[in-house]
Amino acid sequence: MRGFSFCLLFSFSFFLLGFVQSNPNYKDALTKSILFFEGQRSGKVPPSQGINWRSTSGLSDGLLAHVDLTGGYYDAGDNVKFNFPMAFTTTMLSWSTIEYGRRMGPELQNARAAIRWATDYLLKCARATPGKLYVGVGDPNVDHKCWERPEDMDTVRSVYSVSARNPGSDVAGETAAALAAASIVFRKADPNYSELLLSTAKNVFQFALKYQGAYSDSLGSAVCPFYCSYSGYKDELLWGAAWLFRATNQMYYYNLIKSLGADDQPDIFSWDNKYAGAHVLLSRRALLNNDKNFEQYKVEAENFMCKILPNSPFTTTQYTQGGLMYKLPESNLQYVTSITFLLTTYAKYMKSTKHTFNCGNLMVTPNSLLYVAKRQVDYILGVNPIQMSYMVGFGPHFPKRIHHRGSSLPSLASHPQTIGCDGGFQPFFYSANPNPNILIGAIVGGPNQSDGFPDDRSDYSHSEPATYINAAIVGPLAYFGGSSK
Repeated sequence: MRGFSFCLLFSFSFFLLGFVQSNPNYKDALTKSILFFEGQRSGKVPPSQGINWRSTSGLSDGLLAHVDLTGGYYDAGDNVKFNFPMAFTTTMLSWSTIEYGRRMGPELQNARAAIRWATDYLLKCARATPGKLYVGVGDPNVDHKCWERPEDMDTVRSVYSVSARNPGSDVAGETAAALAAASIVFRKADPNYSELLLSTAKNVFQFALKYQGAYSDSLGSAVCPFYCSYSGYKDELLWGAAWLFRATNQMYYYNLIKSLGADDQPDIFSWDNKYAGAHVLLSRRALLNNDKNFEQYKVEAENFMCKILPNSPFTTTQYTQGGLMYKLPESNLQYVTSITFLLTTYAKYMKSTKHTFNCGNLMVTPNSLLYVAKRQVDYILGVNPIQMSYMVGFGPHFPKRIHHRGSSLPSLASHPQTIGCDGGFQPFFYSANPNPNILIGAIVGGPNQSDGFPDDRSDYSHSEPATYINAAIVGPLAYFGGSSK
């Protein structure tokens, strides 16, 4: 009955809303999804900067610790560099490029540049001080009380790190995953850089393994409630080991993966919870190499898919009436894009081996997964009840009042005077006017459970973009843009 109601609902939606239309321009969306990262840059921006209302910022980052921590990305609409979500963003951009680089065309070079902007910073964080991993710059509690451009920042740029005495296996494991995944991206394009990434990934991972503990416990209010490690750090150890195994093929990492024991079986994938991503990544060996040692990860990946598919008897996933996957009220699209990446990628593995599996009495083909994945991508790009594209600058209707400091405040070119900590609230933050600067490609938190979107700057859970929302959709956009679908 569930399957029937799902099909009926989707058919009805397509009929009612005139959804039987030409596909969104996935290639244009791909270009914009990668361009977005230029709007999140910290550090000295190059002359080639495409988002030209952004300029150099954060040049003193690291000064308080007597190290150079310039560069990297601001995580969302604020001016803080949180390495935990930044490293996940980097891993997902790298995975997208590894899986779908051949479909990216001219965007492959831009994807590599977006990854390198992050990895150059992560390398500094890992290599600046022996025995320490720097994991963030900027006091979030102070920053979040201000509304100012990154170029005007006058808040304290506190520096945060983990060490043997204050461990952070989660942030270290994710950093290792990011560096290892990126090393694959640059293996042919820049072999020396690739080797540096990989050797650093190995060292950071050993640190994560040797000094086990959650970074939330070590750093407290500097990372919580913003990016607490709610799922613990075992998933990052598995994720980091999985990526190092993919990058090296060394038995050491395989044995480590096996020794990490039984995994959680979540129905979510995010910057915090990596189990589903690790299962799909490891399942590749079972599907493409017919390696029986990885059979359990294939089973776990398929159990995850059965929890996502709307017509599966084991589904735990809600869908809105308009067909959008709905996981959590705050920044729901981060889960939609990450899960869509896994659906697309597992379908890709299945297609290459003509594999199918069952959710109870429901047979699942690659196209079963691709149908749901494409539906999510299309919804985000404007094929939805209110015909709103949730990617800024894509399509005729998109969010105009996003919760983003740089976008909502006039640029240095149009307003060279400094806007202090409190100076941005009136008249800019509380204004009903559209943002003066368009953050092209940014995907916001998304609609509510009723497919509604107020387009309200103060409603950050729906109107704030984030690097990790965008990073996960790059792969699916490249897949659908490069296919005949």
